[in-house]
Amino acid sequence: MKVLLSTLAATICFASTSSAFAAGADPLVTIQKKWAVCQYESKDTDNQIYCLENLIKRNEEALKQDPNRQELKVWLAINKSSLAGADGGLGALSLVKEAKALLEQVIDKAPETLNGSAFTSLGSLYYKVPGWPIGFGDDEMAEKMLRKALEINPDGIDPNYFYADFLAQDGRKKEAIQYLTKAQKAPPRADRPLADQGRQQEIAKLLGELQ
Repeated sequence: MKVLLSTLAATICFASTSSAFAAGADPLVTIQKKWAVCQYESKDTDNQIYCLENLIKRNEEALKQDPNRQELKVWLAINKSSLAGADGGLGALSLVKEAKALLEQVIDKAPETLNGSAFTSLGSLYYKVPGWPIGFGDDEMAEKMLRKALEINPDGIDPNYFYADFLAQDGRKKEAIQYLTKAQKAPPRADRPLADQGRQQEIAKLLGELQ
């Protein structure tokens, strides 16, 4: 079941690599929106990598300015994981280890941050990263983290999708379909329409493969 992090989708780069966050804008909102662009709006791997590398720099800058904001740590971990999936190679393992450390910090200090997103992200790493001796992948830990995410956010699109994806890879087809169906019915996030659209496409694709 263990695979080196699969490409999480492709992207486009920022229009201006030198621009900072818009004045007065919440950096978290900007990061979330840029990630959706990186994730879903291009199939060019080089642009995807460039986009994510720049987003990570901006995420790190925002976190330096507000080091106790746990939401920014979660998103830095997500961005590093996404870059690992896009870039692959030996550097991917160091990126996912950095992501894991950030998510563990959030879970230790503020586990309900962003509706338990740290559990969703960490759970996905545990089932996508190779196991020992290459990486830290662990199916039991994956399921534990993903189920904890669902306890905190039972109707969320992401925890239901990632648990379904885990179940599908584990050969538990009927359960996977159940959670995918629930993910399809998740309430839309008004501030993240592009992310919801992209995730719904992934849900439909996986459902099609399982049915």
